[in-house]
Amino acid sequence: MRLRYQFRLYPTPGQRDALARAFGCARVVFNDGLRARQDARAAGLPYVSDAALSRLVITEAKKSPERTWLGEVSAVVLQQALADLNAAYRNFSASMSGKRKGRKVALPRFRSRKDSRQAVRFTRNARFAITAGRKLRLPKIGDVKVMWSRGLPSEPSSVTVIRDAAGRYFASFVVETADDPLPETTGEVGIDLGLTHFAVLSDGTKITNPRILRRAERRLRRAQKALSRKQTGSANRAKAKARVARIHARVADTRRDHAHKLSTLLVRDNQAVYVEDLNVTGLGRTRLAKSVYDAGWAQFTAMLEYKAQRYGRTFARIGRFEPTSQTCSTCRVKDGPKPLNVREWACPACGTVHDRDINAAKNILAAGRADRRNACGGTVSPSA
Repeated sequence: MRLRYQFRLYPTPGQRDALARAFGCARVVFNDGLRARQDARAAGLPYVSDAALSRLVITEAKKSPERTWLGEVSAVVLQQALADLNAAYRNFSASMSGKRKGRKVALPRFRSRKDSRQAVRFTRNARFAITAGRKLRLPKIGDVKVMWSRGLPSEPSSVTVIRDAAGRYFASFVVETADDPLPETTGEVGIDLGLTHFAVLSDGTKITNPRILRRAERRLRRAQKALSRKQTGSANRAKAKARVARIHARVADTRRDHAHKLSTLLVRDNQAVYVEDLNVTGLGRTRLAKSVYDAGWAQFTAMLEYKAQRYGRTFARIGRFEPTSQTCSTCRVKDGPKPLNVREWACPACGTVHDRDINAAKNILAAGRADRRNACGGTVSPSA
């Protein structure tokens, strides 16, 4: 399995300038390539091939007086920027032809120097290395200090240097990791995701929703008010903008940390994990949009999926139209839809009083078990 290992970088002022040049050159090559293909299409000419585009915007551009400064950065950075453009066109074509699943992908757009996130990628051809002093050696940039939080499981195939909106630098390594199955356990769990509680487990455990953005709203409101009062283009406005970005970055980091810890705990303690396939995009169009995106359900379930695959666990998504909140988990009688303010209800058939969320988690577990195959190849029936 290929994974990304990300670490914080602390470049010196001179290295920051060199990285800024690399960001700018990669952006210019990307934009030049996009403009060349757009001009060819407008003129009715054939699609410019990848090789011809590389010669035009890199090899020949370096010889021109307007683009001689492209030689100040590693050639691999420019080639990878063009590779990103080619991949964007391929994704667009696959999306239009129906070969690519998910939402439709639009044509690539021009990159701006004002984008909050800047990144460049170095492959093995760039000969980046980790020095004996545990620094990251990048061509034409130097040895950059890295804050190592863990070791790399294998030799990285590439590294992406990222500058985020808060002005922080990160190195993202792509490494190959071998599957490391955990000891088998008998536990299985169904998870009902919500807003009052972030997750309710089929064993009755309720995990509180941290509401990370809501807790930071007061500081964020003050910072945004201060930003709105600053004069456009001034140094104070840049400082205020960075302060807002740092608050948002802290919110995102805290949310990611919460999702990592909870997903690791669930995958470690259970052999099978089942969740409901929620329509997050649809819920994001309602009045609950801020709370839905603050919860970060999609990020959490994605972590559950890849960790289950890596550690030899079973992960499955239950269909979003499964009536988990309408069915009695004891006698399997469907009682019909209920408004959200109904948190407890009694089954008309067996009289069992259910907590809405715990009952839904139990039904998710039963539906996940029913979809699994037993040792003989047949489906596993849900418990009575």
